Amino acid sequence: MAYFKNKRIWITGASSGIGEALAVAFAASGAHLILSARNEQELNRVAAACGQAGALSVLVEPMDLGAHDSLPVIVDKVLKKVGKVDILINNGGISQRALAADTALDVDKKLMNINYFGTVALTKALLPSMITHQLGHIVTITSLTGKFGSPYRSSYAASKHALHGFFDSLRAELVQTPIKVTLVCPGYVRTNVSIHALTGDGSQLGTMDEATDRGMEPAEVARKVLRAIEQGKEEIWFGGKEVLGVYLKRFFPTYFSKVIGRTKVR
Repeated sequence: MAYFKNKRIWITGASSGIGEALAVAFAASGAHLILSARNEQELNRVAAACGQAGALSVLVEPMDLGAHDSLPVIVDKVLKKVGKVDILINNGGISQRALAADTALDVDKKLMNINYFGTVALTKALLPSMITHQLGHIVTITSLTGKFGSPYRSSYAASKHALHGFFDSLRAELVQTPIKVTLVCPGYVRTNVSIHALTGDGSQLGTMDEATDRGMEPAEVARKVLRAIEQGKEEIWFGGKEVLGVYLKRFFPTYFSKVIGRTKVR
């Protein structure tokens, strides 16, 4: 897409899954990329693929969203190298597969610290530059569980709901500026998210759950995200039949409660 040519795009969670697919898609559109995640080796692999796909430049900047105090330092370093960021893709995060009653509070806190506070900390660190330059588009990959909760994902859903509250408020505060805010709510996507999901004691699940295995391909998600950004959408939802949950929750909440309790979600 010509819209993204020469734009400086920063993607978190870029080492695999949706983040990797987005990186390659933006690269093919002739963008300058900043790729962040914890795994530097995998970031370098994705960077090489982006170079082959047509990225004008690729900067690898390892980052741990759970290390909040380090994020302003990383933002300053990136801005010194690239000048300004046109699009921030908040994609990094972790998931959960455990009953609320079986989940240690420290695990709940870890999910919030990474998914919510990490994303907010990075956004706040970059926002002054966007305001100064009077440009920018903040895109946050949440989930359909940011619209409704489901079993085995209590704190994951809470972190995604929190992101909606924050970024809806931020959008309202920026309405008199050129800075845009987009929330992206995919359903099941065929990535390693369930493999790395936290169980009740904080260990990783280690397996691909059935619902995730049947999900959309990351490349399809990337195409939808790029189109939403170009069109300036405020929020998009997509996926399989799980999208119906948004409408059931809104218009038939009692019925939705019965359905979601019986639905196979892993």
